[in-house]
Amino acid sequence: MNSKQHASGVVAGRLATPEIEDNFQDLHPALSTHEAVVAADRCYFCHDAPCVTACPTSIDIPMFIRQIATGNPQGSAETIFDQNILGGMCARVCPTETLCEQVCVREVAEGKPVKIGLLQRYATDYAMDSGAEIHRRAKATGKKVAVVGAGPAGLACAHRLAMYGHDVEILEAREKPGGLNEFGIAAYKTVDGFAQREVEFVLSVGGINVQYGKKLGEGVSLKQLQSDYDAVFLGLGLADVNALHMPGSDAEGVVDAVDFIAGLRQSADKSDIAVGRRIVVIGGGMTAIDAAVQAKLLGAEDVTICYRRGRDRMNASVFEQELATSRGVIIRHWLQPQSVNTTDGKLQSVTLEYTSQDGGKLNGTGELMTIEADQVLVAIGQKLAASGLGSPVKLEGGRIVTDADGRTSAEKTWAGGDCTNNGDDLTVTAVAQGRDAAEAINQTLRQ
Repeated sequence: MNSKQHASGVVAGRLATPEIEDNFQDLHPALSTHEAVVAADRCYFCHDAPCVTACPTSIDIPMFIRQIATGNPQGSAETIFDQNILGGMCARVCPTETLCEQVCVREVAEGKPVKIGLLQRYATDYAMDSGAEIHRRAKATGKKVAVVGAGPAGLACAHRLAMYGHDVEILEAREKPGGLNEFGIAAYKTVDGFAQREVEFVLSVGGINVQYGKKLGEGVSLKQLQSDYDAVFLGLGLADVNALHMPGSDAEGVVDAVDFIAGLRQSADKSDIAVGRRIVVIGGGMTAIDAAVQAKLLGAEDVTICYRRGRDRMNASVFEQELATSRGVIIRHWLQPQSVNTTDGKLQSVTLEYTSQDGGKLNGTGELMTIEADQVLVAIGQKLAASGLGSPVKLEGGRIVTDADGRTSAEKTWAGGDCTNNGDDLTVTAVAQGRDAAEAINQTLRQ
């Protein structure tokens, strides 16, 4: 046990490095070949399979599972990649329990679905590790497309356009690609640097160049991109975060949960990440769950998630909520923060107000409670950094308005993923929208 474990306040190294490494092992270990074949044999290979309808990327799930069952994992992977080039990451992070597996006939009949997510991971890992050719890029068309953002939507769009023979320039604000997959997902869900290996796999199609440190609105304008390229795709994600606006919210120890997760993902030694002894997490989505669970895995003693509404309104799935509680996280509902309390500049507690709902409207009851804390992780949502878009791009509810093909109100400009009004904060949805926008862009460029 690390000697720092008994230090007070927010410190690094509450647990020894080997213990932390053990805590952050793969959440869903990969299937062996034998396990994959056995799991595949449970599939009924349904006609008009409900799992396909439930998949945002419409992967032919019965087909790829049948290919595994018949000893053809390479063909299985090709079936998956045909619809979802980021199928490896989606197999790791998709909430399959609320998508394909929830509607699996085996789940409905027996309460035990086919392991679709793990089978998808088995096939995609096999193909990526084999080094066999997957991409078949068409003859160059001479058309150039700018893709803003190297996250799931941008990568999926860029890959599909490159496959059609168009040249693609990705402009990425960070110094590393991957977007949410690289910076925003719990470390135990995607281990061993998989996010970067998948990016390399996507880019291996050829015809895609990535420029880093290029942020829309800072030396890069949409108007200029529209002038220099034949089409533009915006896969901006939600780069800004919502902040607490209350007394004490600027106190030392109040940390944005997105930054906390990103720091974990980018750290070579997780024992270097500072974590409190008593932590309050504000929010009810996946970011809140990921931050809370990882805080426990780093050695925090008491971690409490406080959400202003009931359990059924939490954006985090029931599976994720149960994962958190199984790790010792306490989830409290019907509480909204009122103040962060400090003494001599040191964070001491959070005061919260009980809430109630009347006809859909949330109201404070006036009854207060206080939870001791030396660290507060804020996970109350993210928002679009829209300063570089300009007036031609119509926004609604703080997100880009698109039609079914991803087309925006701006000339020859498409968008997809979380930055749009059709986004739902899922990697798989972002991939689907990036892919579909690429199809629409390709049709337009070939007219």
